[in-house]
Amino acid sequence: MIARRDERTIAVAAAELRDRAGAGAPLAPERVLLDPERVEPYGRDESDLGLHPPELVVLPESAAEVQRVMAVATRHRLPVTPIGARSGRSGGALPLQGGIALSVERMNRILDIRPDDLTASVQPGVITGAFQAEVEKHGLFYPPDPNSLDMCFLGGNVAENAGGPRALKYGVTREYVLGLEVVLPTGELLRTGRRTIKGVAGYDLTALFVGSEGTLGVITEITLKLLPRPRHVSTALVVFRAVEDAARAISRVLASGVIPRVMELLDDTALQACARTAPYEFPADAGAAVLIETDGSDEEQVFAEIVRVAELVQADAAGEVIVAQNESQRRDIWETRKKLSINLRALHPLKLSEDIAVPRSRIPDMVRVTREIGARYGFVVATYGHAGDGNLHANVLFDREEERPRVEAAVGEILRAAVDMGGTITGEHGVGLAKRDYLVYEQGEALVALQRRLKAVFDPLGLMNPGKIFPVEPGTSKVGSGAN
Repeated sequence: MIARRDERTIAVAAAELRDRAGAGAPLAPERVLLDPERVEPYGRDESDLGLHPPELVVLPESAAEVQRVMAVATRHRLPVTPIGARSGRSGGALPLQGGIALSVERMNRILDIRPDDLTASVQPGVITGAFQAEVEKHGLFYPPDPNSLDMCFLGGNVAENAGGPRALKYGVTREYVLGLEVVLPTGELLRTGRRTIKGVAGYDLTALFVGSEGTLGVITEITLKLLPRPRHVSTALVVFRAVEDAARAISRVLASGVIPRVMELLDDTALQACARTAPYEFPADAGAAVLIETDGSDEEQVFAEIVRVAELVQADAAGEVIVAQNESQRRDIWETRKKLSINLRALHPLKLSEDIAVPRSRIPDMVRVTREIGARYGFVVATYGHAGDGNLHANVLFDREEERPRVEAAVGEILRAAVDMGGTITGEHGVGLAKRDYLVYEQGEALVALQRRLKAVFDPLGLMNPGKIFPVEPGTSKVGSGAN
């Protein structure tokens, strides 16, 4: 637990945020929160990493108000944690050192959609699913689809470089961010990138901010690239006797030249959980399943591709390939996948999930190793995820909070195993608090040291989201220590 600041400092900071004098725009009193009951919810997210309440919550509505927040934070050396929908899984939005939680929930406007240019501009508090629905009214398509798209914010997606099932064909958030408006910890307002599809001038600072997890500045506007909307989608579910069979089939499909928009893998434990609510029965000997989708603008071509995929996987499949014949059947298949996290808790009430990624050829090895690690610690591990790009979610299932230290030890071994196989500790959720102690294992001391120096250039006082991404060094865990 951090040492809290004296109440007078926080009260003065709150008063300065509301004051009409000074740099930046003042905030209305009702958007500067001090009441503990209203502040507390901003101290938790979906990571299950504990409660870390800030001392002050601000709800800006403009870049000028964000500049005011940073000016006050700098004057009083208060840490600032940018916060979105609090749907993150790595603890990236937890105010570990208290201070100011800067929530972008009121910066929630779609500023414009430009169909002729295939671009759009939004504020960071726009809900991803709502944005997708709006651009589809124009016949356009925003592909990134994190599982929390019905609640997560685009600003959080950019901060974490979010992915999703469609990343196999369309890539992650970074591929769609053309430019940003950002307020630096120094109070400077920057515009990075461009509004054109192409552009190679200068350093790519936009890409640097994407995935920086709120450690370099506060994103206040995002310019996004859009695509024409695929008019047709075909969905299939294939059951296999073993993960090895599923992995072999996936490799055969990709080698054939067909790139599905989705290839989602479920191992035997995940399949067991899915069976609780699935609208169909799986074969008794089912050991894995893969959900596959193709899409495009030509209906016959899309259907031909799903038929081709079915032919390619049939030799390894356990039974017939289930191809959705209508939208209702397609929803049934997807509901099986979307309810997986809930259904896993029916097997064991608690779970700790990590989003490792490995080369596709190592998927069977990674699933096998996660099971072995789990068994060694006395836990069941369910593995599922985006098999087309090697991004797996390894879920250690357990029953009691007292078991958490052993669970965390098991997760640590899983993360190191992924790196040892040529993979990474996170494919889409970010490093945050959850995996900061494993970054050096993946990237090495020299690369992490370089990134610390980069952070110090943008954030010389160490105010922005301290304690995230990088391992905490002795004597550098508090605000005012530079790169922290």
